[in-house]
Amino acid sequence: MSPLIHINFRDARPIYQQVKDGFCQLILSGALPPGYKLPSVRELATSLTINPNTIQRAYRELEQEDYIVSVPGKGSFVCDGKQAAQARRRELMERFEKLVKEMEQLGISRGQLIQKLREGEEKP
Repeated sequence: MSPLIHINFRDARPIYQQVKDGFCQLILSGALPPGYKLPSVRELATSLTINPNTIQRAYRELEQEDYIVSVPGKGSFVCDGKQAAQARRRELMERFEKLVKEMEQLGISRGQLIQKLREGEEKP
């Protein structure tokens, strides 16, 4: 499994976030199908040579965001791709809303934002 998840120690993102983002990409792309059993926390931590608590945090957040489900005594499994896609859309919309508010605070109007979005639609 570790070759699928890459840790970049020069990346500004925390390691748990890199693990989480790696799994998100694999799940959303279909590389990890629904029902796929993820490696145990200990197995993944050993293969990536990072602290098990780091993996545990990534798994906990993946579960909170409906990408995976943990079954006590059995392991962690990939959820249905539709659930994962809905979770990702929800996450992106929350980030978008925060970004819009920040831009408004900097004096950018919603009209300017709408115009920018429409410009993006026109590009092939």
